[in-house]
Amino acid sequence: MKTRKKKITSLFIVTMISIAFTACSKDDGGSEDVPNASTHTLVLKAETSSGSTLSHLLYGYDSRLTTVSGLGVTTWTSPEIALPENASVANFTANGVGVDAASTLKVQVFVDGVLKKEETVTGTILTARIQHNLR
Repeated sequence: MKTRKKKITSLFIVTMISIAFTACSKDDGGSEDVPNASTHTLVLKAETSSGSTLSHLLYGYDSRLTTVSGLGVTTWTSPEIALPENASVANFTANGVGVDAASTLKVQVFVDGVLKKEETVTGTILTARIQHNLR
């Protein structure tokens, strides 16, 4: 019985040492530990006609979205957003209030400083949405 216990203990120790050495193997530089490199920049802009105001924004890419509320301004520009290599869709929704039926709200998507998409709506209740494929 004592010999069997020693064999089991020895086998356990050898197994644990083997696991320790294989688990601590040299890093091969795989991409799972490296964040995606930024390949493009995204900037979003919203502008209302004179007397109208922006009230609420939702912007970003893929599922990484930011909400801005209570603005009360006529123009807004997002901070520059570094897009990861695997980003697929830019999303931008802006809401505002127009002074009359001729009021406008224009939203724009810029990638690397180039206008890629633009949408303009009119009315007293202003809602403009853009989705731009980044691939």
